[in-house]
Amino acid sequence: MALNCTVTKNNFLDGLNSLQNITNKKGTLAILSNVLIETTNGGLYLTGTDLEVGMRLFVPADIQEDGSLTLPSKKIFEIVRESGTETLTIEETENSWVIIKAGLSTYNLAGMPNDDYPEFPDYEDESFISFESYIFLELIEKVIYSIANEQENIYSLTCVLFEKEKIEETNYLKMISSDGHRLSVMKKDVAVDLEQMQLNDITLIPKKGIQEWKKFCESRDTIEVSFEEKQLVLRDEQAVMIIRLQKGEFPNYSAIVGAVELTNCLQINRIPFLESLKRINLFTEDIFHTISLQVEQDKMILSSQNADLGNAKDEQKIVYTGDSLALGFNCRYFIDSLQVMECETVEAYINSNSSPCLMKSEDDKGFLSVIMPMQL
Repeated sequence: MALNCTVTKNNFLDGLNSLQNITNKKGTLAILSNVLIETTNGGLYLTGTDLEVGMRLFVPADIQEDGSLTLPSKKIFEIVRESGTETLTIEETENSWVIIKAGLSTYNLAGMPNDDYPEFPDYEDESFISFESYIFLELIEKVIYSIANEQENIYSLTCVLFEKEKIEETNYLKMISSDGHRLSVMKKDVAVDLEQMQLNDITLIPKKGIQEWKKFCESRDTIEVSFEEKQLVLRDEQAVMIIRLQKGEFPNYSAIVGAVELTNCLQINRIPFLESLKRINLFTEDIFHTISLQVEQDKMILSSQNADLGNAKDEQKIVYTGDSLALGFNCRYFIDSLQVMECETVEAYINSNSSPCLMKSEDDKGFLSVIMPMQL
């Protein structure tokens, strides 16, 4: 049978837009850059996958004739986006070609049969838990910046560690990320029973999956979540997203956090410190964005040097009564952490000239950041 339908531009565009990050990844299988379009009761199912993240969503449409095929995801998205009409018709012809009509415009687009398109994974229907989306948005926002890039040799560092915890009667969800040079931990209490959330001993969600999870939450008030042995499933009434979980070890983050004694504390105003770091970063000269921090009683002097351009120095008032410290750090790491924090005053704990820096705040419950030092 040949697909033939009429669909509203805005509905179709929203659906295709949700799949662009998934389908536009360069891969070995050409068909993965296509979106699978299938007719169903009262509309279309649109499916995209890169074999790591898959998403299927429903778009209302008037179906004249049932059918299914795949079309280039980016090109069909561009056609729909640029069309100047409220509705479009899609009619399949021979050899998986389609005629798309949008007002006075007509497009002939080459598709591919759906025979070789990967099957959308099955999932169990019993273990879903409903959450308000903002919970995951806050968790992800606080850890996504310190996930290692895909080039990292230790593959587990390109993932986020996901955990649950119960302390007395309070349930918590935790996300942890590290690129080997810094560590971010975010713990958030939830008013939801997590008993039926079955996690692996080590539950690792790949960076691409975290990015798509964030996007999935941004357009929804609530979502349902289910963890299975090999996959994470997110859904609402209109869409299902499946993220393949990774296997591997993850650094003992509790030991890293515990190695920093919470005694030698610097109290710093977050916004002035952040602005100072951005100024000092203008004169860092290598990929490591190395800066020097000279800590003395009640003041901190930040400095950077560039052999070709010059140098910069900035002084910040702090609350500190300990011994003087001379420290080297990656400026970008401080900037990234401070930008996601939501507080007026940051507590920074540094034990010695060669120890890591742990940052947290009483006004930013559940979040902490550990940054490893650098040789000056």
